Amino acid sequence: MIKIGIIGGSGLDDPKLLENYEEKEIETPYGKPSSLITCGKINGIEVCILSRHGKNHTIPPSQVNYRANIYALKLLGVSHILATTAVGSLKEEIKPGNLVFPNQFIDFTKQRAMSFYDKEEVIHTPMAEPFSKELREILCQTCEELGFEYNKDVTVITIEGPRFSTRAESFMFKNLGADIINMSTCPEVILANELGLEYQTIAMSTDYDCWKQDEEAVTWEIIEQRMKENADKVKTLLLKVIPKIADKDEEFIKDKIRTIPNWPKEGIMFRDITTLLKDKEGLKKVIDILEKRYKDRKIDIVAGVESRGFIIGGMLANRLGVGFVPIRKLGKLPYETIKEEYELEYGKDAVEIHKDAIQLGQKVLLVDDLIATGGTAQAAARLVEKLGGEIEEIAFIIELLDLKGREKLSKWRVFSIVKFEGE
Repeated sequence: MIKIGIIGGSGLDDPKLLENYEEKEIETPYGKPSSLITCGKINGIEVCILSRHGKNHTIPPSQVNYRANIYALKLLGVSHILATTAVGSLKEEIKPGNLVFPNQFIDFTKQRAMSFYDKEEVIHTPMAEPFSKELREILCQTCEELGFEYNKDVTVITIEGPRFSTRAESFMFKNLGADIINMSTCPEVILANELGLEYQTIAMSTDYDCWKQDEEAVTWEIIEQRMKENADKVKTLLLKVIPKIADKDEEFIKDKIRTIPNWPKEGIMFRDITTLLKDKEGLKKVIDILEKRYKDRKIDIVAGVESRGFIIGGMLANRLGVGFVPIRKLGKLPYETIKEEYELEYGKDAVEIHKDAIQLGQKVLLVDDLIATGGTAQAAARLVEKLGGEIEEIAFIIELLDLKGREKLSKWRVFSIVKFEGE
């Protein structure tokens, strides 16, 4: 499940962006983050906002606890980070006022904690493509729609700060191949990559650094003023982009599902997931989404409903490091079973489970491929409870909204990855 972290620079940590927000104080093994983290929703999407330099901008770039900041967002379940920052331009075409989306960095910092893996273990994290191409594409597309000037696929160089560059340094950075300059991207992007988070900088060009001698030399007052001027633009961008990020996974998976009209009877639009299952990227995306949703939840065992629930449930159980229990149609299980009947359109059917499959008090994640009317899932959940298990949640790949199966499962939490209108 997607949860988006916004790391706010000056003027971009506004809690009013969020609906029903609350502030959370998070402790990490690396100390406290720069600020309380404001959590709420934008268009129903969970969002967490962190102030990189503190609520009152009191923490200089070199003193920011980057490890605590990124780790705290990870603890809150954030999967994607949009990090706003002010940058100086090292290229004529990157004009003050433009939004800039880098794809590469040069780290010119000297005294910051650069890794989570610097003590008991050493892990060499690939960093060839440190920023998220997927997020960058969405940001650029949205800028086009809004008519915002932007630059993409550029290199940011991060210096230590808090002082600005000398003119000699500014020309050196240009010669190194940098396009923009700031004081905060490194090690933030490095740490996000180490924890497997999608990360993209939203940079606001505020000045031409000091290489451009026909421009006024950069000062903090100039940056602050231009940040304020750009803040509303970036807020507008965020409000447009966040729902698109949440929809992208759903659309990707939907595109892998084949729809077969009038099967098994006239008027039915059959959603065939065999095309999704054979697509390695699509199948991986499904399991990745479910793993992210449940890996920090207390789950003792995964139960899958015959038959596609076995495929998804078994793979997910392996990822979560727990066991798997099959729930089958009558006559398929060899040991002593209990059964639960449920109503079909014409007549009844039943599912059963081994009597020793689940222990009293175990937290059970119930998995199936699709929720239609909800009868099978309801019967499966009742079987789990008959054995003394507790349903943590019921998860599906597909939900057919018009059939209102979620209503039948209202006793339990229900999650679905993609939703289709119509049967």
